[in-house]
Amino acid sequence: MAYNKKGHLRANIDAIKTAFILERENRLATTEEKEILDRYSGFGAIKEILDPLPANGSANPLINELHDVLRENTRDEKEYKRCFDGLKDSILTAFYTPPEVVNTLARALIDNGIKPSRLLDPSAGTGVFAQAFKQLSHNVEVTCFEKDPITGMILKHLHPEDKVRVEGFENIEKKYAGYYDVVTSNIPFGDVAVFDPTFFSDNDPAKKIASRSIHSYFFLKSVDMVRSGGLVAFITSQGVLNAPANRPVREYLMLRCEPVSVIRLPNNLFSEYAGTEVGSDLIVLQKREQKDLFVSNPIKQAFIESRILSNGI
Repeated sequence: MAYNKKGHLRANIDAIKTAFILERENRLATTEEKEILDRYSGFGAIKEILDPLPANGSANPLINELHDVLRENTRDEKEYKRCFDGLKDSILTAFYTPPEVVNTLARALIDNGIKPSRLLDPSAGTGVFAQAFKQLSHNVEVTCFEKDPITGMILKHLHPEDKVRVEGFENIEKKYAGYYDVVTSNIPFGDVAVFDPTFFSDNDPAKKIASRSIHSYFFLKSVDMVRSGGLVAFITSQGVLNAPANRPVREYLMLRCEPVSVIRLPNNLFSEYAGTEVGSDLIVLQKREQKDLFVSNPIKQAFIESRILSNGI
C-alpha cells in the first residue's frame, strides 16, 4: 500500500492537538486519547510543511491547520518558532519504524535470554522500541531521549511511566556511562553534526569523525552508555558500514564490541509507514569486557571492511 501523505498529516495534527489538550489540562491520557497519540508518525516524508507560508495561508488546508494548532497552543512567537523548527529539523532525520520490525527485534533478543533491567532509547520518537521490550520484559527501567519538542510532548503522554527527556542525546550525563543493559533505537539518518563536549575534548580521532554524522555519533555514544556485556541494537543508515570515511568509526566499534547480528534491510521497509525508500541496516553489538578490548578477531576485520552485508553474522 502506498504511503498516504494526507492521512498521516491528518493523524499527526490530531495527535498534536490531543497532546496540547493534555498539557493544558495537566492530566493523563485516556485510552482513546492514547490511540490518537499512537498514530503520530512524524514529518520525515511530509516535506510540504517546509514550503514558505504566504500571508493568506498555504494552498493546503492541512498545512494551514498545523500552523494554526501550533500558534493557538504556544505562548508567543518564540515558542511557536521553536516547536515548528523542531518539526522542520525532524524532516531530515525522522523516519519512524514499522512496529512489526521493532516487535520482532525485541522478541528475538528476549527469546535468546536478553531481559534488560535498564533500557535506553536515545532517539525515541513515540517510544515503540521501549514499548516492545516492556511488553516482554516487565519492570524494565526505561529512559527515552527525544529532541523534537512536539514529538517529545507526545512521547511523555504516551509513556508517563518512563523517564522521558525532551532534549538531545548529547546531554546525557557522564554518570550514566556503563549504566544500561540495552540501548536500542532507529537512530537519526543524515550528515548532521553533533556537538558533544566530551567528544570534542577526546583525543580519539574516531570520536571527532563520529561527531560529524549523527548516526555514527549515536553508535559511539551508546557504546559508552551500555555496560560490559550489554547490547547496542540500532536500525541505522547504510553509511555506518559502507562509507569509506567511517572506517575509524568501525574500527572503534569492533575493538570494543562483538558483532551479534548485521542485517541489510530491504530498501522499501519504510515505504508504507514513513513514506521513504532508504537503505538501512540492523546492527546488534555486544560490548566486550574491558580486559578483552584489544583482542584481534577475524570477524571484526570482516565487519570493518564490510561494504554490503545481506545476512546476519
